Amino acid sequence: MRPMRPSPLALLPLLIAAALPLHGARAQTAPPQDRPYPGTLQLDVDASDIARRVLRARQRLPVQAGPLTLLFPQWIQGNHSPTGPIDKLAGLRVRGNGQAIAWTRDPLDVYAFKLDVPQGVSELEVEFDMLTPTASGQGRVVMTADLLNVQWNQVALYPAGYYARGIQVAPSLKLPPGWQAGTALELDARQGDTLRFRPVPLNTLLDSPVFAGRHYKQIDLAPGAKIPVRLNLVADAAKYLEAKPEQLKPHRDLVTQAVKLFGSQPYDHYDFLLSLSGQMSGIGLEHHRSSENGVDTDYFTGWDGSSTLGRDLLAHEYTHAWNGKFRRPAGLVAGNFNQPLRDSLLWVYEGQTQYWGFVLAARSGLWKPEFARDALALVAARYAEDRAGLSWRSIQDTTLDPVIAMRRSKSYSSWQLSEDYYSGGQLVWLAVDAKLRALSGEKRSLDDFARAFFHGADGDYEVKPYEFEDVVAALDKVAPFDWAGFLRERLDARTAPLDGLAASGWKLSFADTPSEAGKFAESDRKNTDLTYSLGLTLSNDNTVGAVRWDGPAFNAGIAPGSALIAINGYSASGERLKDAVGANKDGKQPIELIVRNGEVVRSVRIDYRGGLRYPRLERIDGAPDRLSKIFAPK
Repeated sequence: MRPMRPSPLALLPLLIAAALPLHGARAQTAPPQDRPYPGTLQLDVDASDIARRVLRARQRLPVQAGPLTLLFPQWIQGNHSPTGPIDKLAGLRVRGNGQAIAWTRDPLDVYAFKLDVPQGVSELEVEFDMLTPTASGQGRVVMTADLLNVQWNQVALYPAGYYARGIQVAPSLKLPPGWQAGTALELDARQGDTLRFRPVPLNTLLDSPVFAGRHYKQIDLAPGAKIPVRLNLVADAAKYLEAKPEQLKPHRDLVTQAVKLFGSQPYDHYDFLLSLSGQMSGIGLEHHRSSENGVDTDYFTGWDGSSTLGRDLLAHEYTHAWNGKFRRPAGLVAGNFNQPLRDSLLWVYEGQTQYWGFVLAARSGLWKPEFARDALALVAARYAEDRAGLSWRSIQDTTLDPVIAMRRSKSYSSWQLSEDYYSGGQLVWLAVDAKLRALSGEKRSLDDFARAFFHGADGDYEVKPYEFEDVVAALDKVAPFDWAGFLRERLDARTAPLDGLAASGWKLSFADTPSEAGKFAESDRKNTDLTYSLGLTLSNDNTVGAVRWDGPAFNAGIAPGSALIAINGYSASGERLKDAVGANKDGKQPIELIVRNGEVVRSVRIDYRGGLRYPRLERIDGAPDRLSKIFAPK
């Protein structure tokens, strides 16, 4: 059916409306230009209101009369996504010469605030509050009664039209009474509880967060070195700060091993910021001269326990000083913090960093070699049996996940996949390392690539971007080969990149008891992990967590979030479920469960008789043991 054609008179009102300007329409935000901003911005942040968990920002900006757009940072480096918490900004007021100046938010870009600076106004006074989460359900908790984490991107507006590196900022931070702070920023003066830092470009400021606390300690990790490396600790209580010499040694060895690996230090100093807390949310976020790291309170006090599992965190984030911050994919280099980023090389940025995180944890002694193998077994098992989504997505496609999912949790991550450029990328780089060693007759390795590709002048932290072709060319200099084809085959294929494991002399197997790494993983996550047997995890409160797509539990109709009520006629618990799976190996009766999903309670029979299965690595007879050489200290 053809649509009815309107008469010319009927179109007249529409034509008139189209010729008139839209009410409230504003000019598009000007793209940034590489030019200096005239003058220095003063940014004062009051972080002393820990009871209400509010950060109060006050700014002074030199301006000229006319239109002006102020931007709230949207694309956050390290998050790889437009996740600036604009929803938590409140109470925005702009004044000039003591008079209020009206602003409007761009309806097509909610991170942009537009206003007209009146004649005679040479400085704007801007103030707003950042309402940080008061509970974990609102986002990451960054303020508690004993410690806080200030990320400058949450407390700064900046003028559009300029590269971030061309905007000078003089920052200050008011702490709660008596608190101490760690940051990569250089302190100019402390006046009472207010820290005044030396002026820096905006991009450096936003790359230099602060950890502060009532209980604080700084430890020198490179005594006598020309370039300082420090460990800044904040904790819920003073007792958690106590570290024994044998615990600090592998942290110092981490610095030594990383510098040996990369051959230079592309920073003038480096500060690990590490919170030991059960109150402030955990984090792992890289910066060029520092990193934000959050672990449980038992990091030192439970040194031989479950805290072992997370000790690759510092190794991972430190690696980013070279891979991700100094050498950075060209798509992740932008003029300011409101230009979109291109994440297509995250399998290098994050995937190779994940690889070196494991390696440096082993080489430094943060992990024993056998523990590093157990941790790698957990990764390999996931890709061998718990990544059904690789039948329809590639690892390359998952580099878009930070934008697609904004790091929200997924109901079936094994089918949907979830940022698999991390661990999937890690396995790709294991394959690359093994191939380099084989091609060179064991004389060269990925260490040689790292030393050449990530090498820079000591103390120089100017970003050096790269593209895919640069990665290929650098690999080819280590050992000539079709590296473009080798990488694309593994990144674009709909299969798991597991060949590097066998090429390293090891294979995946399963045992009926968990490895030490597996035990610590269950303890840390507070669950019972039956992923490779029944196909689910069960939290300590008997809630079903992850469900393996097309696994026994999935095929029986069990969904994530369900509550397990009973097992073979007895009340449910993780230990009882584990016993039932183990006892039913080669049995004749299905395992009977009672499950509640919402308001529906039903009986479920799972005909699984394969027993308990936990990942391990085993040597391949006759194959060269390249993995042990990879993990060995230099």
